[in-house]
Amino acid sequence: MSRKRLQQLVDSLGHSTKHFNKSEVECLIKLFDKLVAESSSRFAAAGFDRSMFRDILHSAFGMTEEMMMERVFRAFDRDNNSCISATEWVEGLSVFLRGTLEEKIKYCFEVYDLNGDGYISREEMFQMLKNCLLKQPSEEDPDEGIKDLVDIAMKKMDYDHDGKLSFKDFEKAVRDENLLLEAFGPCLPDIKVHQQKQKCNTMYFW
Repeated sequence: MSRKRLQQLVDSLGHSTKHFNKSEVECLIKLFDKLVAESSSRFAAAGFDRSMFRDILHSAFGMTEEMMMERVFRAFDRDNNSCISATEWVEGLSVFLRGTLEEKIKYCFEVYDLNGDGYISREEMFQMLKNCLLKQPSEEDPDEGIKDLVDIAMKKMDYDHDGKLSFKDFEKAVRDENLLLEAFGPCLPDIKVHQQKQKCNTMYFW
């Protein structure tokens, strides 16, 4: 990326990104360029493809669950072109790393709403929990345990009793109990991991 293009992008994102200052934005863009340059992906000229992004989620943020990493990829990929641009990278990290509770509630709901219909259904909860929970070898039917967890979640979070979670339900539940933010799977960075990771110049950027 040329110096002029870099400065234009920094200036633009410096205005639109709330949680990073301009030097941090520049740092993140340079990191993006470095990772893209090191990649052998055919998408590298445009940005991160799924494989590159999953590698970053795993190595930098301690994420391991495939389904959650795919959902995080989709949350970052705002234009749905299967490639994360420098702008999407910086704007996504702004919420992912430093977002307000309100921003993180919106982000997590979007991750958990698998079909994008504006609700988290029992089936979606089951699917996510089944993928995220470790199966115990002694369990004869682990699905029954997951169904019990879904029932518990619905009783606690389904305020209007319509059998699914609207954004309003999810928001109220999380505001009442912040630990419910990642109720259906880890989709935010592991605090212990990301606090120890990546320096840019002499500054932590997250």
